[in-house]
Amino acid sequence: MTMDLPHSLPLTQWPARTLVAAIAARQVSSVEVTSAFLDRIEAINPRVNAIIAMRDRADILADAERADRMVASGAPLGVLHGLPHAVKDLEPVAGLAWTQGSPIFARQIARHDGLVAERLRRAGVIFVGKTNTPEFGLGSHSFNPVWGVTRNPWNLALSAGGSSGGAAAALATDMLPLADGSDYGGSLRNPAGWNNVCGFRTSLGRIATEGAEDWLVSPAVTGPMARDVGDLALMLSVMAGWDARMPLAMQSDAAPLRAVEPVAMKGLRIAWSGDFGGQVPFDPGVLDVARQAVDRFAAMGAHVEQAVPDFPVAEVWRAFVGLRHFHSGAGMLPLYNDPATRRLLKPEALWEIERGFALSAYDVAALSAIRTGWSRAVAAFLCRYDVWIVPTAQVFPFPVEQHWPTVVGGQAMQTYHEWMQAVCLVTMAGCPALAVPAGFSATGLPMGVQIVAPIHGEATCLAVAAAYEAAAADLFRTRPAV
Repeated sequence: MTMDLPHSLPLTQWPARTLVAAIAARQVSSVEVTSAFLDRIEAINPRVNAIIAMRDRADILADAERADRMVASGAPLGVLHGLPHAVKDLEPVAGLAWTQGSPIFARQIARHDGLVAERLRRAGVIFVGKTNTPEFGLGSHSFNPVWGVTRNPWNLALSAGGSSGGAAAALATDMLPLADGSDYGGSLRNPAGWNNVCGFRTSLGRIATEGAEDWLVSPAVTGPMARDVGDLALMLSVMAGWDARMPLAMQSDAAPLRAVEPVAMKGLRIAWSGDFGGQVPFDPGVLDVARQAVDRFAAMGAHVEQAVPDFPVAEVWRAFVGLRHFHSGAGMLPLYNDPATRRLLKPEALWEIERGFALSAYDVAALSAIRTGWSRAVAAFLCRYDVWIVPTAQVFPFPVEQHWPTVVGGQAMQTYHEWMQAVCLVTMAGCPALAVPAGFSATGLPMGVQIVAPIHGEATCLAVAAAYEAAAADLFRTRPAV
């Protein structure tokens, strides 16, 4: 069986689904594909620092040769067979560095695969290394004392976002065909928007995630990132599904997730929240770029209204901050209790843990009740609209030397994550949110929007995103000149 292949493009720019099909059909080899991506990494990564803890090239290519022998033998192949991949450094991959961006674990080698790595390994990927992240994923700027800072390929003086910043920058520069990430307060969506790629925060349970056995424990999820919607669906089909170790995980049929079709946009009801009725500050120009995506939806026949869920945003933000103290503190408390490791924690980690000490069980229950109220308000809101559009960030990428923006839209930020309210509010609703490119600022910096659907509405997010991509294909294909 043969297929039409995009021979005019280098292998590193072929869609992942095309690469997989071509490897399986023996039209290209895994060695050829992997070599092309490794060459690209060697050429680009020293400037961007997206991929870290690289394995030896000879070992990687030996894995690719084994993948080709499997194809030749007629053995059953995984969905991602023969593709090179780097996993976000918050996730363990057996035999690879697992530092989580912390000097505490600078020499740690993972002894086992995490849930995401397990599924990727079964799908047939070839692990080449890890992608960079801030220490313990705290903050939306990917820098740490172990691996340094990941730079935005659209302007190397600026942040690539985070915490999945390494993954997003690697995709934007064609150093990886697919990527994985994780998301608590926007870590799949902010870096996607800042790198002109796609990131998908799914509903809790769609992807079995370690540490999310109970909604009270953490709203963190893992999720796919890709350069286009078809590849995003492919990656989601691998990551999604039930696992006996995670009792809240959902049963998911992979095939429908991969078979994404664009929705008919005419008559689709879309809510656009902008700055949430003045309740969330934005830097100049951000909403103008985000509005370009909204205008595309309207031009395709969707009915767009400016609207906000009926609930006080300030209360939701207060609950987010408090619950973040609780979730972060619970996870990092053993490191805090040991003086030797406490002194190695970054200030944001110490702040989260120490603020958590002041919370009683009654406080946590009250904050959780606010989250429930907001989630119900958003659910009612999404009975009136099919999808909800929200920007992926409140600012454009900022200088890499800056840890986080201290002023947004003329308003002083009180915390290291307040500038990410627009995505944190979606986290608190529990809805799936798919980040897609929206456009570029006057200085050439990318911005994205989130396509938000009702809880468990991943198929809706994908279908709407696919229709949007068809109308904005040139935007999705635009690459940084690194």
